[in-house]
Amino acid sequence: MLIIGIAGGTGSGKTTVARSVIERLGSSKVTFISQDNYYKDHSHLSLEERSLINYDHPFAFDNELLIEHLTILRNGQAAMAPVYNFSEHARSTTETVELKPNNIIILEGLLVLADENLRSLLDIKVFVDTDPDVRILRRVLRDIEERGRTIQSIHQQYLTTVKPMHEAFIEPSKKYADLIIPEGGENEVGIQLLSILTEKYLSGDRNWGEN
Repeated sequence: MLIIGIAGGTGSGKTTVARSVIERLGSSKVTFISQDNYYKDHSHLSLEERSLINYDHPFAFDNELLIEHLTILRNGQAAMAPVYNFSEHARSTTETVELKPNNIIILEGLLVLADENLRSLLDIKVFVDTDPDVRILRRVLRDIEERGRTIQSIHQQYLTTVKPMHEAFIEPSKKYADLIIPEGGENEVGIQLLSILTEKYLSGDRNWGEN
């Protein structure tokens, strides 16, 4: 089993890169995991209280559960991932997603390279590096269209948590990357290179520097 971690700032194109690699390799070979599903459960708090939590800090994620599930998958067993509701800022109480062991596991998320214990489980570490102006515009569109946010709430969250946490935790985690892909899904060469490396890794060929 090969576990690939794809990190990067909000709106950088992490999911697009992951989906592109899956399309090239074949969906039957890959299990996709989003770190977003592993936000800690705060359903005991009111919606107003939940909306005040800093969701861009590493402590917002239940990495212990995520590490447990990755370990279960590596041992050849299925795991049941939680489902997170962004509109309610809470985990679903009725839904889970079955994660099946596979040849390739792709884990995508803001901070998958920032946690040392999580990082130690990754065979290939990728950072998607995209211009901040592009990232914030993508986030605005996504949060309005998919998560029902107002432009005012997006503006406030970006200035108070998103930007400071990116500078404090996400950007510094880039130093741990084996591969940096500028401009995310727009970088066809980077995506193709990651796909080729993955295929070579699975075949047992570790001489990546040789033809």
